[in-house]
Amino acid sequence: MSIFERYLTVWVGLAMIAGVLIGQGAPWLVQAIAATEVASVNLVVAVLIWAMVYPMMVGVDFGAVAGVARQPKGLLVTLAVNWLIKPFTMAFLAVLFFDHVFAPLISPEDAAQYTAGLILLGAAPCTAMVFVWSQLTKGDATYTLVQVSVNDLVMVVAFAPIVAFLLGVTDLSVPWETLLLATVLYVVLPLGAGLITRRKLGSKAAIDAFSAQVKPWSMVGLIATVAILFGLQGETILAKPTVILLIAVPIIIQSYGIFALAYGAAFALKVPHQIAAPCALIGTSNFFELAVAVAISLFGLNSGAALATVVGVLVEVPVMLSLVAFANRTRARFPEPAA
Repeated sequence: MSIFERYLTVWVGLAMIAGVLIGQGAPWLVQAIAATEVASVNLVVAVLIWAMVYPMMVGVDFGAVAGVARQPKGLLVTLAVNWLIKPFTMAFLAVLFFDHVFAPLISPEDAAQYTAGLILLGAAPCTAMVFVWSQLTKGDATYTLVQVSVNDLVMVVAFAPIVAFLLGVTDLSVPWETLLLATVLYVVLPLGAGLITRRKLGSKAAIDAFSAQVKPWSMVGLIATVAILFGLQGETILAKPTVILLIAVPIIIQSYGIFALAYGAAFALKVPHQIAAPCALIGTSNFFELAVAVAISLFGLNSGAALATVVGVLVEVPVMLSLVAFANRTRARFPEPAA
């Protein structure tokens, strides 16, 4: 890892602080960024996420896609954890903490809002940032792409029914334009650009050299995205610091629990580390762009639900970096990939 990547936690922490300061000192800038939306997808953030994903896509070798069929266990673990377990455990933890453990500290109305926000997070497995986590764990780029793509397809048909069921809302309005546009922006376009780049570069040596040059932009995109998101919710974060901690508790428990479940299952099934690590990280991380967009569309920009989804971003970065470090330290315990 480069020095920039090794101290990514520091840069992300500074980005969080900078985002809040910019939101307070230059609200016009934050509002201008917030105004660049199409189908509830912020285009500025979309460009930054594209910068995160593109370096990973350059490493995708379509000739290896057929090999995924010979190693289905990682994909099965991802799908089972993401859609049969994660949304429901997140809802359980939200109800447990906000309706019972933290009940003396917050009003029932706020508790319902925070629960709704966490349900939205739990029902949206990661689409874009997982490419960064996969890259940091030396994950299989092609397999990660397949896992994310399959999850996107499942999300289109499963997100609304699961969220509606867990929220108890029968007429939930899901922004299908957001889902489709996000898939195009975060997967299809950078994938196409990566494929074109590989063909133009030709040799493996040239591809590796180019990947090393563009890789830092992936980290830049992550840090800039964090700064923007915290700038958008900076005032609320400053006004309710204690609530931030309360919301963070079930998210942290959920994150480490889901990772342990998926990573342990992959280990038990003897899945190679380059597949097992991204497999576990996809379920642990969240498609927070979608969660934030749906929370705002359903409950409003300044709602408790929107705040909860933003806290998910606050918690996710340091938690994911700690899990990336753990995955890298335990690499030798997993079997070598098949030839």
